[in-house]
Amino acid sequence: MALSRLQKGDEVIVIAGKDKGKKGKVMRFFAENDRVLVEGVNLVKRHMRPNPRMQQGGILEREQPLAASNVMLVDPSTGKGTRVRVKSDDKGTKVRVAVKSGEEIPSPRKADAAAKA
Repeated sequence: MALSRLQKGDEVIVIAGKDKGKKGKVMRFFAENDRVLVEGVNLVKRHMRPNPRMQQGGILEREQPLAASNVMLVDPSTGKGTRVRVKSDDKGTKVRVAVKSGEEIPSPRKADAAAKA
């Protein structure tokens, strides 16, 4: 499996569109159509009819996916957007590297697993 430049849990900044400049965390990454769902970004109003799950109904605000090309990964060292390069480390495993600072970008999944252990 190829290493994706964006992963679930990454901090990203929106670089194009109505929410340009907003930062958020990637909630889901849709690889098949190259879209991302970012927390608190690209909110739309959804009119919901009352149903057994939601007795009241009404107007809800929820996130919609946006094109992955419209977001940029936030460099952990500088806090600004950066492009991502994929390199192999000394063990031969692929790692993501920030182009601007040259630092390795840790995988959010591995960080979560380490925190739980």
